[in-house]
Amino acid sequence: MQNLWDEQEACACEGELALRVYTSRLLGRNQSLVLHGGGNTSVKIRERSLVGDDEDILYVKGSGWNLEFIEEAGFSPVRMAHLLKLAKLDVLSDPQMVNELLTHMTRASAPAPSVETILHAILPHKYVDHTHADAVLAVTNTANGEARIREIYGDKVVVIPYVMPGFDLARVCAAKFPAEARAGTLGMVLMNHGIFSFGATARESYDRMIELVQMAEDYLARHNAWALPGRRQAAITDKPLRTRAAGLRRNISRAAGFPLVMQVHRDDRSLAFAKREDVGVLSQQGPATPDHAIRTKRIPMIGGDVHAYAKTYADYFERHAPAAKEPRTMLDAAPRIALDADLGMCTLGRSAKDAAIVADLYTHTMDVIERATLLGGYCALPEKDIFDVEYWDLEQAKLRKSGKPPVFSGEVAMVTGAASGIGKACVESLLARGAAVIGLDINPAVATLHRREDFLGICCDVTSEDSVITALEAGIRAFGGLDMLILNAGIFPGGTPIAALQTNAWRNVMQVNLDANLTLMRECHALLKLAPRTGRVVVIGSKNVPAPGPGAAAYSASKAALNQLARVAALEWGADGIRVNVLHPNAVFDTGIWTDDVLAARAAHYGLPVDDYKKNNVLNVEVTSHDVAELAAAMCSPLFAKTTGAQVPVDGGNERVI
Repeated sequence: MQNLWDEQEACACEGELALRVYTSRLLGRNQSLVLHGGGNTSVKIRERSLVGDDEDILYVKGSGWNLEFIEEAGFSPVRMAHLLKLAKLDVLSDPQMVNELLTHMTRASAPAPSVETILHAILPHKYVDHTHADAVLAVTNTANGEARIREIYGDKVVVIPYVMPGFDLARVCAAKFPAEARAGTLGMVLMNHGIFSFGATARESYDRMIELVQMAEDYLARHNAWALPGRRQAAITDKPLRTRAAGLRRNISRAAGFPLVMQVHRDDRSLAFAKREDVGVLSQQGPATPDHAIRTKRIPMIGGDVHAYAKTYADYFERHAPAAKEPRTMLDAAPRIALDADLGMCTLGRSAKDAAIVADLYTHTMDVIERATLLGGYCALPEKDIFDVEYWDLEQAKLRKSGKPPVFSGEVAMVTGAASGIGKACVESLLARGAAVIGLDINPAVATLHRREDFLGICCDVTSEDSVITALEAGIRAFGGLDMLILNAGIFPGGTPIAALQTNAWRNVMQVNLDANLTLMRECHALLKLAPRTGRVVVIGSKNVPAPGPGAAAYSASKAALNQLARVAALEWGADGIRVNVLHPNAVFDTGIWTDDVLAARAAHYGLPVDDYKKNNVLNVEVTSHDVAELAAAMCSPLFAKTTGAQVPVDGGNERVI
């Protein structure tokens, strides 16, 4: 543990809530304490209402906020008096609790308060911190975890047996904490759940959290359970894994009933855990803390038998659903984690962000499992307790209220020539529809085109087969497969009549505009066959295919040949469910080849002002990269589900084409 308190930073905080924000962020910066919305913090502040009444307000972390980035707006202000009355009730259902919390906030625009709000209220301290510290979980998740916790802390903490989060946990704590707290009590340990600290000041509560977690780390170290076994460097294999990974993603997505993004983690740590001889025992015990199951499922899949995993999950649901207070709707039966000796750790989600969250959670879970094993044996909660959290009323309500996902949610697209012009616009259109996108371009700037989980920019010379294969391997490890391919990369050399056209110039155009696309289509075919909703290809052609112009022999011929290649692919790949369509744009002036000088020169050649030249078509409209990209994305959507081999102009209407 590192104590990150900085007196100068703290002095810049104005007011108690600002200090609450500051120490919450300090906790959030340490991933061994909290991950992705986990943990919660609070402060009790006396305030005067609009009508002049003085009242105590609990500012507690709101739903949807991460401690690492929380702001004052992320805290929900709830009236303490009402919370203390709620704590005295004998029964309070989750929907009732949520209603009571929402209707007793002092700011209607605040986020929904944490489900631990009543628990924060009953603790008689101004500042309260709650984390899911890895070190504490490594101790509690053992067969004799409670005895070990008492050995570590003595009277420094009150120990609470596992109770499901929410009102029931608050009731138990309201009874046990006053009875067992002593003058030297600094916190509270919730078995198999996490740890609380508290204090009169933000710093005191934060310092105590660091102290308590450090004590757990020291205990693990004394028992030779802190330093994890050395990791052998993973054997780097040249064997392509992209088709195997794409097949696994396809099978898991089909079990889920919708496409999933899959991230393949082949780092030393993930491979070492996946290759453990006892991984089939350790990983099947359950999660480090029950709330992880909402994202990770109760257990990972070992190997690739998705059918067997789905049957096991359905049996798990059938065992526990009848005992639920209200009818439960079974979630999809697909795993969110697959452990494989070759692939390592594969994590899945409806988006790349979701898959990354699963990876973070299970990376820390592996640490907890291995440390608990060294301490004497990992022991998770019984599966019924995990089921109760996974099928919590509050989570079921979210499921019922969740809107329709974006059209490409869980799907993966690859775009060539992605750093500028039409390719860049295609990336943006696909991202806007929920796809994870792999962008290829010879321009290194593609790597930083978008800084987000669902985009991978790869500097790639598409004329190099080795570079294309390397890029595909990287893309599939990032997102698991390929559903859509947008072939956009191309070059348009300066106008040259055939009589002056040099062989090298001709071959260069053919290599980029034609040969590279053959390589891409050939190497992507096996991946597109494995797309959960069938594969789609959109080729960015040109008006020059139906209506070539003088001085553009190499460009026109290359695009015409590419057009024929796409038509043949549509014929050959139809049996695989892959549809292949072509767009023929013209006069798209917001691309790299159209500088202001070139545009002005061409407009002058036709005796037109630049604005009129841009709209020199039948519809008198300007065609932009965005226009082309939107149609390319639409051709990948269900709107074109029964269309293949089509050639669609995007040119505002060209008289020669028509």
